[in-house]
Amino acid sequence: MAEENHKKNYMGWVTLSMFVYITVISFEDPFYPYQEYGLFVLVLWIIMLLFYQLPYTLIATELGFAYSGKEAGGMSSWIRRGTGSDLLGYATGWMYWAQTIPYLIDCASSVVVSISWIILGDNSLGRRMSPMVFSLITFSIILLFLIFDNTVKNALDATSLWSGIAMVAMTIIFFAMIVWSLTHGGHIATKLTWDNIRPHLSLHYFSSASMLIFAMSGAELAAPYVSRLKKPQKEFPKAMWLLFFVTALMVILETLGLAVLFDAKHIPNDFKMNGDYYAFQLLGREAGMGNSLMLAYSIVCLVSLLAQIAALIDAASRFLASDTAVKYMPRLLLKKNKNNRPINSYIFTAATTLILILLGGTLPQINDFINWLLNINTIVSPYKTSVVFLCFLILRYNKKNFKKNEFVFIRNRKGALAVGWWCFLLTFICATMAFLPQNGQFGTAKWFDQLWMNIIVVLFLFGTGFILPLLRKLEVKWHLNRN
Repeated sequence: MAEENHKKNYMGWVTLSMFVYITVISFEDPFYPYQEYGLFVLVLWIIMLLFYQLPYTLIATELGFAYSGKEAGGMSSWIRRGTGSDLLGYATGWMYWAQTIPYLIDCASSVVVSISWIILGDNSLGRRMSPMVFSLITFSIILLFLIFDNTVKNALDATSLWSGIAMVAMTIIFFAMIVWSLTHGGHIATKLTWDNIRPHLSLHYFSSASMLIFAMSGAELAAPYVSRLKKPQKEFPKAMWLLFFVTALMVILETLGLAVLFDAKHIPNDFKMNGDYYAFQLLGREAGMGNSLMLAYSIVCLVSLLAQIAALIDAASRFLASDTAVKYMPRLLLKKNKNNRPINSYIFTAATTLILILLGGTLPQINDFINWLLNINTIVSPYKTSVVFLCFLILRYNKKNFKKNEFVFIRNRKGALAVGWWCFLLTFICATMAFLPQNGQFGTAKWFDQLWMNIIVVLFLFGTGFILPLLRKLEVKWHLNRN
């Protein structure tokens, strides 16, 4: 009977692929690079898909098989086993926690934007609300989720899957409406010509490259689910290949769709904030549906964002009370309430988000706040992704210490290491280049203000992780002296 129940818990490989796909890339992700690069981003997508995303996906597949079983916990456990160091495992876990915080704020701020489109039906939020009020409302959303985490998370667990499916449905509707527009005399805003595709290389181009990495990161999230597949040796590689092809198809088709709707040389300044709503509004009005299509997307987006916030808060706060954290963090942060929830970890998460939100609230406009958050995410998230390739390099340098792998990306050791180093260095360099602000003219006061904000925030997020083990060491020493 137990064996029968165990069999019922198997996950289909298509289900796994779609689950990770929803996590890896969202509908609005191609909008950001389109604003920065115009139609040239189509060439960049193809290059990145072939020479970065494809090896990234296959590297994640090899890591998933290499660390299957007890060590399937993700990058933190991969580093711990690969290096034999609990401290490096903790540092990796902390990096994962740190990169979650800006994304959590981004989701909460997007909730406010989504609600504004549902209520107002236009882009007037920036004129009706100051950045500081916007940032405080953003924090209040996070605070509410932190306070009611038990209730909210349980209520939203089921909606996470359905909202993801609904978002995929909205993406399909977007493509269908683009085709409908073209077959009913629709005008192509940016035609596929050399003048529109050719690059205009500048420092800004290179500092924005991490947007592409940020948009495509997350294939390693499938690794812990290897053991959930009935025939992992056959099904896991198929799931990862499907993930790659669906991601590639989505970003290429959506970029072409954006070229139909928006003139790449005259992109609205608030495109990162409102671009996806503009798209559905344009398509809906062209089809004689008014704002109904945009309203449907806004509701689906809102539910999806709420589910993401619940999951992010739970994952972030639970890391602070994980087994690795017990050894390197002060006991005060590990305290749990009567419901066995890490209460002080939640307070710490709230305090960290509040600091970042108040800092962003000092920017001149809400649009600047949204753009700055994206800039921070394109720094910290690729730094986290670079650790995936570090795990792969450790694995291949110490291959003799591991059992024979069921899946090997490149059997030739030198070839595998060369690809691993290429992916690691590209990711790390792009993340570092992203410190250069992507908004404001180079050398202006606004540009330098955002540069210092980027440096301070990243040092704060990652640096705190190094301070806490020192506090833990002082705490242990104090207790020993006291006894």
